[in-house]
Amino acid sequence: MRAPIERHTIAVLVDNEAGVLARVVGLFSGRGYNIESLTVAEVDHAAHTSRVTVVTSGTPEVIEQIEAQLRRLVPVHSVVNWTTAAPGIEREMALVKVAGTGDKRAEAQRISAIFRAHIVDTTHNSFVFEITGAPEKIDNFVDLMRPLGLVDVSRTGVAAISRGPEAM
Repeated sequence: MRAPIERHTIAVLVDNEAGVLARVVGLFSGRGYNIESLTVAEVDHAAHTSRVTVVTSGTPEVIEQIEAQLRRLVPVHSVVNWTTAAPGIEREMALVKVAGTGDKRAEAQRISAIFRAHIVDTTHNSFVFEITGAPEKIDNFVDLMRPLGLVDVSRTGVAAISRGPEAM
């Protein structure tokens, strides 16, 4: 029997220098692992470090391999699997463009209020909504906008952090 495929969010603290992201991504592509979401940003200017947050899927064995291989990369300071290590918070932001008039326009506005999405641009026949939340919340919002005239979606990718006073 095959092990189940699981979705994991892995944060990697790295030196903020040229080529580091290419090495992290190369680790995934070279071994055939898929990246579902990837975000990178400097988190400590003085220490010159960045956090790479990767959402990927695999069997528990594959996830263990990914973590071990990430730890072996030279510019990596730490690797934390937020899915298994500690309770964490995941958030993502998306811009969602919906075109429609009449009842569909009113329904899109009503649903956006329920999801706490903000209208950041509007024309006579379209809206651009900004929505922030767990990836599943954004998926649900996008699914509800499809029949109302979904035109385009742009997502930032997952940002994750642990709960409580400890740092990564």
